[in-house]
Amino acid sequence: MAEIKVPELAESITEGTVAQWLKQPGDAINKGDYIVELETDKVNVEIISEYSGVLSELKAQEGDTVNVGETIAVVSEGGEAPAPAASKTDEAPAVQPKEEEQKAPAAAEKAEEPASASSKQRPIASPAARKMAREKGIDLTQVPTADPLGRVRAQDVSGFNPEAKSAPAAPAPAPKAPSQPAAASADSKPVERIRMTRRRQTIAKRLVEVQQTAAMLTTFNEVDMTNVMELRKKRKDKFQEENDVKLGFMSFFTKAVVAALKRSPLLNAEIQGDELVLKKFYDIGIAVSTDEGLVVPVVRDADRKNFAEIEKDIVGLGKKARDNKLAISDLQGGTFTITNGGVFGSLLSTPILNGPQVGILGMHSIQLRPVAIDAERMENRPMMYIALSYDHRIVDGKEAVTFLKRVKELIEDPESLLFEA
Repeated sequence: MAEIKVPELAESITEGTVAQWLKQPGDAINKGDYIVELETDKVNVEIISEYSGVLSELKAQEGDTVNVGETIAVVSEGGEAPAPAASKTDEAPAVQPKEEEQKAPAAAEKAEEPASASSKQRPIASPAARKMAREKGIDLTQVPTADPLGRVRAQDVSGFNPEAKSAPAAPAPAPKAPSQPAAASADSKPVERIRMTRRRQTIAKRLVEVQQTAAMLTTFNEVDMTNVMELRKKRKDKFQEENDVKLGFMSFFTKAVVAALKRSPLLNAEIQGDELVLKKFYDIGIAVSTDEGLVVPVVRDADRKNFAEIEKDIVGLGKKARDNKLAISDLQGGTFTITNGGVFGSLLSTPILNGPQVGILGMHSIQLRPVAIDAERMENRPMMYIALSYDHRIVDGKEAVTFLKRVKELIEDPESLLFEA
C-alpha cells in the first residue's frame, strides 16, 4: 500500500479544497497520472500519483479541505481492482432450463453495454471546464468541442445547452393546488445560492484586508494617446511580422511604469513589520480577468525586456490564466501592478492595492475629448484617464503625483521610452 499525500504547493499555501477526483477507487493508475484536482487560494492544481497500481481508497471527498502533507488516497501497488462481491443471483444452480440458457447470453451482452460505456476514458478537459461543468451539472462527455485534440475548454461548456439535445420530454410537473398560494413575503422571492469558490473567498478576504490595513489613497491624471496610437499604427504590422506578437498598449505602459518607479522607488517597496523593503528589481503584475476571478500573473524583470518580450509574456500569461494553467510561481513576488479596466469600458475607477504592494496603476477607456492645444485652438484627442492608488503610510502625495505625471509624459512622448535605462 502506498499513500498519496498533498504535496508542498507554495510557501504561502498550506491547504486546498478537493475540487474533483479524476480517478475513482478501483481504477488502474500509472506513475505520473493525474488523480485529483485541488483548488487553492491562487490556482487550481492537478496532483499526480507517484505510484503505479490500483486506487483502492479515497481519504477525502470532493469539497473537503485538506492540508499539505495530509494523506488523501491509498494505492495498492501492483494490485488489481477488487472484484465485486457475488450476489445471490450469481449462486443460481448450474443447470438452467433451455429457455433461460438462450436468454442468458443476450442478457449478458446487454449487461456489458453500460459497463463498457462507464469504462470509457474520461474526456480531456481543462480544470476550468471541469469546474464549470460540475457547477452546472453538465456531463462533459456530451459537450462538443472544436479543439483538434478533443480537449473540452471552458468556453465549450459555457456555450453548451443540454436542453437543445434531443431527449424525451420530461413529464410536466403537477400544478399546485389553488388552496396553497405562494407566500407574498419577501422570503418567497426566487433566489439562487452559490457557494463561493476558495479563490473568490480569498480575493474577498484580501481586498478587505488591504482596505483595513493600508492607508489607501488614489490620485488621477489623463493621458493624450495621440502619439502612442500613431506610433503603434505605423509599426504594428512590421512588429508582428518580426516578433509574431501584436504590439499593444500594455508594453508601453509597462515600460513607462518601470521608468517612473526608478524615479519614485517607494512605490516599488513594501512594509515588513517595522521595516521598509526597497526592491531593486521590477516584476510587474498584470491583472487578468478570468471566469473564476481576477488573477495577477507577473512579468519578471520587466526592466530588462524589450517591447516584444513584454508583449509575449503578457499574451502567454493571459492565455495560461484563462485556461487555468497558471503555476503558483507565476503569481508570486510582484512589486507593482497594472490593471486595465478600459478593456471592459471603464472610464474611471479607484483600483484597490494588490497587497503587500504599495502601488497599482489603473488604465481606462480611450475616448475622444476636446482638448485645448493653446489659447486659440481646440482639438478632439484620444484621451485616457489613469489612476494611481498608493499606500499613504510610506508614499507621500508628492511622490505619487510625480510618478503618475512621469507615466503621462512618457506615454505622450513614446519615443522617449527608448532612452530610459
